[in-house]
Amino acid sequence: MKRPHVICHMMSSVDGKILAANWKDKNLTDTYSGYFEKYHTTFTSEAWMCGRVTMERDFSEGVQPDLQPAPHPIAREPFIGDAQATSFAVAVDAHGKLGWSSNSTGGDHIVEVLTEQVSDEYLYYLQRQRISYLFAGEKELDFASALQQLAALFPIETLMLEGGGHLNGSLLNAGLIDEFSLLLLPIADGTLQSPTTFEVSDYLPKGPATRLHLAHVQQLDNDVVWLKYRFKSA
Repeated sequence: MKRPHVICHMMSSVDGKILAANWKDKNLTDTYSGYFEKYHTTFTSEAWMCGRVTMERDFSEGVQPDLQPAPHPIAREPFIGDAQATSFAVAVDAHGKLGWSSNSTGGDHIVEVLTEQVSDEYLYYLQRQRISYLFAGEKELDFASALQQLAALFPIETLMLEGGGHLNGSLLNAGLIDEFSLLLLPIADGTLQSPTTFEVSDYLPKGPATRLHLAHVQQLDNDVVWLKYRFKSA
C-alpha cells in the first residue's frame, strides 16, 4: 500500500544528544534554538510527527484530557475530525494520554495514532474535541500500518519525522525512513542516559545497523553543519 515519503529531521549535539534542556547554558540555547524550525521550513510536507513525550513537553502545554463516560461503545475505526484540513500534526500516543486545548497546534490539524487498548472515554474525548485519530495495532504500534492509513485517510504525501529518539528508532528499525536531515551543533553534551537521535526500545527485535548515503553537506553560521542522507543509494 501507499505510504508518505518520510524525512527524519533532527538537531543534535556532536555526541547525538537531542535535549537542549541538558545544556545548562542560556547563551547556547539562545544561539541554536531557532535552527530546527528554520530548516524544517525548507522542506515541502503536509505533516509532521512526534511522540507523546515530545508533544507533551513542547506542544500540548500540559493540558489534561477531560475524560467522561462514552454514551455507547466506540468502534476501533478511524475518526476524521476535520475533513477540510490540509496540514497535520501527527501525535503518536499509544495509550491515549495527551490532552489538547483545540484540534490543531500551530495551525496544523491534530491526528492521534493510537492502539486499540485506548479507552472509550479517551476516544469520546477526542471526538468531542474534533481531533482525528486512527488505530495502528492492538497493543503495540505498527508504524507501517500507521503510515499507510495516514496516506489513505488524509492528503499526506510527505511526512516530517521529528522525534523523540524512540519514535525515530522504531521507524528506522522498521525500514520506514526515506531521508535523514541532521543539524549537527558544535556542542559536546555528555549527559548520561539522555535521549539520542535514534533509539530502539528493548522490547523490539533489533535489526542490523542502517547504511546511509550522503546527499548534501553544508556549513551554516555559528559552526552548525547540515547533513542530508538518503536511506537507499541512487
